[in-house]
Amino acid sequence: MARPFISRRRLTRNLVSYFFLIVLAIITIVPFLWTLSTSLKGQNETIFSMPPQLIPTNFTIENYLTVWNSLPIPLYLWNSVFLAFFGVLLPLIFCSLAAFPLARMRFKGRNFIFLLIIATMMIPGEVTMIPVYLILNKLHLVGSHAGVIVPGAVSAFGIFLMRQAYLGIPKEIEESAIMDGASVWRIWMSVLTPMVLPMMATLGILSFIGSWNNFLWPYLVLDNERLYPLTIGLFKLKGTFVTNTRLVAAGTMVALLPILFVFVFFQRYFIQGAYSSAVKG
Repeated sequence: MARPFISRRRLTRNLVSYFFLIVLAIITIVPFLWTLSTSLKGQNETIFSMPPQLIPTNFTIENYLTVWNSLPIPLYLWNSVFLAFFGVLLPLIFCSLAAFPLARMRFKGRNFIFLLIIATMMIPGEVTMIPVYLILNKLHLVGSHAGVIVPGAVSAFGIFLMRQAYLGIPKEIEESAIMDGASVWRIWMSVLTPMVLPMMATLGILSFIGSWNNFLWPYLVLDNERLYPLTIGLFKLKGTFVTNTRLVAAGTMVALLPILFVFVFFQRYFIQGAYSSAVKG
């Protein structure tokens, strides 16, 4: 008689969990649907209505055409792609290089160094903006894409993720590679790194989203409009006194599409990386 009781209790727990997950999903997706609906509404349709009208009466792409014709969207897209490419490539390389010795090598002070790296995660980014800006100014990188890319080339969070991934690899695999005469670089590049590709995909997705959505730092560093990424370029849609919400919504959807594409394409690897991290952690 205990089994039906356990099954009933498990069913109740699952129903409650699914209920809260559905509520959370609705809360998350409603702003996206409202933005999409607003971008497709004409000038005569109401936007701020209660309850929100998510289905436009007359669908129109006029807002997208206006945004495309009023701003150099292809140039902004190219700048965003350029920044996002290096914003993903460099963290993957440098975070892996930093995490490998912290996970696989034995040396004095290893744990202390790792704790110092993790401690930097408690420092707000706004605190370091002025010192980093002054350093970049001394290096003559202010006003260039390099000034945007270099400060984000490595992160404590990325080092933490990659270290956890390397720790999950059995020691015997590394020992076998050493017995076969593989060097440290060969072990890192050809033996261990291919085994942590799901975690690298997770770090890559997070780095891409952070780089693509980055606004404040490029806004501070870049002074040439031809170097602006899409986030800053779309900021021009916001007027001083009046803002066309429909155009802002259309520009937001244009900027959101690459993120959706990348996440859907790499979703399988993202889930694998998150699951493996949770199991090992």
